[in-house]
Amino acid sequence: MEESSMQINALVIDAADPERLAAFWSELLGRPVVGRMGPYVWLQREMGLGLGFQRSDEPKSGKNRMHFDVTSPNPTAKQQCVEALGGRRLDEYAAGGFLVMADPEGNEFCVISEGPFELDDEGCADYLS
Repeated sequence: MEESSMQINALVIDAADPERLAAFWSELLGRPVVGRMGPYVWLQREMGLGLGFQRSDEPKSGKNRMHFDVTSPNPTAKQQCVEALGGRRLDEYAAGGFLVMADPEGNEFCVISEGPFELDDEGCADYLS
């Protein structure tokens, strides 16, 4: 049998309202909505990676097991943009030094600096202090 490597093709997020969630991420990432098929809404691929939103009737429960880290030259300024689009800051994670936000359906993500930053042994960043 021939050995082949696998590649991540797309990240798909379950959503109660995939249109709304796709609109939020489309605006935040500057990726237009490019497709709809069945329960899916897709954003434009970038660097080969697709981002889709799948309608799900199951509510989100608990902390995400996987989350996005998005970069910005000024994470604290980006917070206002996220909030204007319907997201919110999650203050319970502030002690870690990262700007942890939630999208309109409560999915956690971090806004991190484009530049270098240091982490301590506990994984806390010091660039937002």
